Amino acid sequence: MSYPDPAVYDTLPKVLRYNAEHHGADVAMREKDLGIWHETTWAQLYERVGKIAVRFRQLGIGKGDVVALIGDNDATWIAMELAAHAAGAMTLGIYRDALEEEVGYLVDYADVKLAYAEDQEQVDKFVALGEKAATVQHIVYSDSRGMRKHVDPRLHHLDTWYAEPNPGPTFNEMVQNTSGDEVAILCTTSGTTSNPKLAMLTHGAFIRHVQVYLKADPKDSSDEYVSVLPLPWIMEQVYCFGFGLIARMKVNFPESEETMFQDLREIGPTFLLLAPRLWEQIAADMRARIMDASSINQWIFETGLKLGQAAVEQGRRSSLADLMLFGALRDRLGFSRVRSAATGGSAMGPETFKLYLAMGVPLRQLYGQTETLGAYTLQTGDELDVDTVGPPFEGCEVKIENADHNGVGEIFTRHANMFSGYYKNDEATKAEMQDGWMHTGDAGFFDAKGRLTVIDRMKDIAETAKGDKFSPQYIENKLKFSPYVGEAVVLGSGRDYLTAIICVRFSIVSKWAEKNRIPFTSYTGLSNQPEVYDLIRGEVEHVNRTLPDSQRIQRFLLLYKELDADDGELTRTRKVRRGVVSDRYGQIIDSLYSERSVAELDTEVTFEDGRKGRVQAVMPIMDVDVSGEQVQLKKAS
Repeated sequence: MSYPDPAVYDTLPKVLRYNAEHHGADVAMREKDLGIWHETTWAQLYERVGKIAVRFRQLGIGKGDVVALIGDNDATWIAMELAAHAAGAMTLGIYRDALEEEVGYLVDYADVKLAYAEDQEQVDKFVALGEKAATVQHIVYSDSRGMRKHVDPRLHHLDTWYAEPNPGPTFNEMVQNTSGDEVAILCTTSGTTSNPKLAMLTHGAFIRHVQVYLKADPKDSSDEYVSVLPLPWIMEQVYCFGFGLIARMKVNFPESEETMFQDLREIGPTFLLLAPRLWEQIAADMRARIMDASSINQWIFETGLKLGQAAVEQGRRSSLADLMLFGALRDRLGFSRVRSAATGGSAMGPETFKLYLAMGVPLRQLYGQTETLGAYTLQTGDELDVDTVGPPFEGCEVKIENADHNGVGEIFTRHANMFSGYYKNDEATKAEMQDGWMHTGDAGFFDAKGRLTVIDRMKDIAETAKGDKFSPQYIENKLKFSPYVGEAVVLGSGRDYLTAIICVRFSIVSKWAEKNRIPFTSYTGLSNQPEVYDLIRGEVEHVNRTLPDSQRIQRFLLLYKELDADDGELTRTRKVRRGVVSDRYGQIIDSLYSERSVAELDTEVTFEDGRKGRVQAVMPIMDVDVSGEQVQLKKAS
């Protein structure tokens, strides 16, 4: 398939106009509402974007201004973002579950002039900020439910804009005046160590890099994609805007998070991008359903799984496993038509990866950063490869700096379509970009076939007091392959041995507890049960047997709560903020490295409504014999 010439169609609105002129009747996207899929053609999208863009211009939105967007992934978000670009403004996506203080930080940092807040929940965040959002002159919403009580003069209902006349020549002129050198997107970095920075991405760089990406993973108008990852994330921007506009891949928006998998099955996507946590959740849910199945179905599942994984190890597929299990399973999950699937954003455990390959899902790992406009390496899928993230894309350079004797060092990268720097932060730009090379902060190495392997963040690669190096993330991913483990934080830097703070996967462990007649009333009560500790001990021992002696976990506890982005313990893309965890749970960590049999905690937490409170908890500590022999839970002293 040929794509629009990036020298001519060098901005996202120009690519939209090209599609409207040449493929106007074709479906651009679908959105499900009240159980019905609603289609939008390229011509309809162009008209809708035009009406919004002209209204933006009337409100004084233009070059240099910032438009913030917060809400669900849907066609309206796409239209609002493209309209802002057509007006010459920059867009800033904010994660819909961001707390008021996070929204306030980004609004103040970027001097946001207009905000699109989908519904009452999101509008309330801007209204409540008061003077902290003094730069916000207009707030646009699309869902009017619960909005009658609001009298803020900045509010605009989007439906009234759609009722305006066709923008015609005015909008065409606005599109023509956009330039590929202009910044289109301010994309938040992951913010694992501090508040996120804003990477400036120009129209031209974005479009050119997407076309480089499409050489490694071709897409066309026959492809179907279901958008489930947050649109503020760089990779979802690449797929919804990049692949959607340039390759005309049809983008489908589920009705809600709760109906996501049913909606996915209805569409039958040909391409999937899910974060590792979602792939892990799907795998865990499969195993949970098997717990309630008949003994014959449990036997079919386990036998088919063993056959399939054994075949994958030999570089092939098992026809018998496909007949017994995987064919029906792919259909049940909505994966029957998938011909390309990817995962990225963080590492995935090799066992989870092999499971999907055995199932017949052509899953490939990618690697990239916000600053590099998303991915710049991708597995080829030609052979079993659970460790690497594949070779670099054409024209993308990657090197390893300050490598040790094993070839492990920091990953540096550069290509022609990098970000333009951090918004209002020249100091950070100079620190992370030197001679055109991006300092990723990740540790990795190349194998003999030129494939990049990413180990962990450089700052997170730890060394015990005995001088043994280990990657916490690698061990954590092994633990999370268990359907019972939701999250894990492996500790041991500067200590004599490794320990772990583990969060159980409540949806699965609660079902296991009910089946085994173990009483509980809450997550805290469940995670304190001796039987649950014994269950998780077995999972830890299983992982220990796959690790060198120096990397085996010797003690662990089950945290009284799940790690939460609202508490600052995870980023909005679900990466662990190790610094926050170390500071907040210092009491727990000290107990793990003492002779104590329990850990006590007294700390502040943030509730879902933004209120803060104090929590006191007592958590038993379990010793794990690294030889694999059983050690009983110590009684609280």
